[in-house]
Amino acid sequence: MNDVIHTVTDGLMGFGNISGTGVHIKIGASPVQSDEPIIITSARKLQYMTKNLGLSPLRDAVMDSVENGASRIICIPVNPSAQGEIKTLDPAVTDNSGAVSIDGRPNNKFDIIVKITGKGILNTASFKYSINGGYTYSEELTVPLSGKFELPDTGLEIAFTLGDAQTYEVNDMYSWQTTAPCLTNEDVIKGINLVRAIKQEAELVHIVGACGADTWAMVSAMQAELQVQYHKPLMFVLEAFEKGADESIDEYIAALKEARKLVKNYQIQVVAARILYAGMDGLGRDTNAAGVVCGLYGRTAVNRSIGETAAASLSEDKILKLLPDVDDDYIDAIDEMGYLTLRQYDGLKGFYINNARVLGPDDTDYGYAEDVRVLNKIIRETRKEALLQLQSDIDMEKPMADLKVKAQFIKAPLDRMVTNREISSVEINVPEDAAETVLMEGKLRLEIRYVQRGIIRNIEIDVGKRNPYAS
Repeated sequence: MNDVIHTVTDGLMGFGNISGTGVHIKIGASPVQSDEPIIITSARKLQYMTKNLGLSPLRDAVMDSVENGASRIICIPVNPSAQGEIKTLDPAVTDNSGAVSIDGRPNNKFDIIVKITGKGILNTASFKYSINGGYTYSEELTVPLSGKFELPDTGLEIAFTLGDAQTYEVNDMYSWQTTAPCLTNEDVIKGINLVRAIKQEAELVHIVGACGADTWAMVSAMQAELQVQYHKPLMFVLEAFEKGADESIDEYIAALKEARKLVKNYQIQVVAARILYAGMDGLGRDTNAAGVVCGLYGRTAVNRSIGETAAASLSEDKILKLLPDVDDDYIDAIDEMGYLTLRQYDGLKGFYINNARVLGPDDTDYGYAEDVRVLNKIIRETRKEALLQLQSDIDMEKPMADLKVKAQFIKAPLDRMVTNREISSVEINVPEDAAETVLMEGKLRLEIRYVQRGIIRNIEIDVGKRNPYAS
């Protein structure tokens, strides 16, 4: 079919072995059923996010992105196949107290407490509950006559059960912990397939939740399909698998090194940084930093690094610590493999992106997200202009003049990128045989070459004394 096709020529820098701008798509586990993507903007409040996305991993990731700079997020909620689990903790109760249990499918990671506030039996005793480990509690409620109480928006139901002569006593406390549901590979495929139909422009896709190298490789293949067949140049932000409880740091680094071998695609970014994060809801969460990273992309120009120290400091009031406790050698090792990590600098407050690395091949010209974002914007913008030239005619008596005019129309948005200091310069070339190719094949081939803007990644300063009396 007639269309505009882009081919990316990589390797031009010779490294060898050594508008939808800011908008992103999130695919994540959520109990919400929706036939259409859900749009969340920075103007929306926490209550709106919760109502439309549920108390879910998807909502948590959206919160993190919005408060770090994302202005518009296209959300694709997916009903997860891998359900969360419930762990019952030892209750703190008096003798002859009744039982309390929980059943259902948790929508997220919860730390649940049910505390008896008024002595009695069903329909007379009172209680309050917390889903965040006691940080906040509900209002006081009466134990239902049915013994059943649905915990709002959690996917869970509390059951109050009394034996003969049993009651509930004031300060009896029952506790549970749940894990969050997560997406299987089939769930991820379902979510990415929905991206095909999205007409709004976006520049990246965040898959919410930790996943392994098999998922990275699968997403890499689907990314290529989206770009080639559906003309959607999208960078994917993925979350690295977590370190096992019994796994040493060295073993974890070795596992990441092996996983890295499975992906050679500069459109794939894997965030390896985990943080203890104080979320928009006021709660501290052990979470992958990908939500924060996507927020930074939302407020940063395509050519700028999200690790720019003067512009992208992350407050120590929000990021409470890096997880697990690691030193700079660990961060450097992970960074060198191509993963995105966070760090601190002696002499500066806050946390920073070390490098916005992507998982490209060793000899790629596109080793950082800012390289990829610029490339993808060039593809998006020139496609829109080139589509307006399809089926247009040229004068075969002076074909090169006509073709060069059309090329300049296609180049126009790139000139604006130069003006906006997103690239340093750009040229578009019409091959000498272009007219013959148009006449014989109906195809116009063009060549775009641009000069990127440079990024200072290291600074070396030589300091020494000067003798003012030396000749």
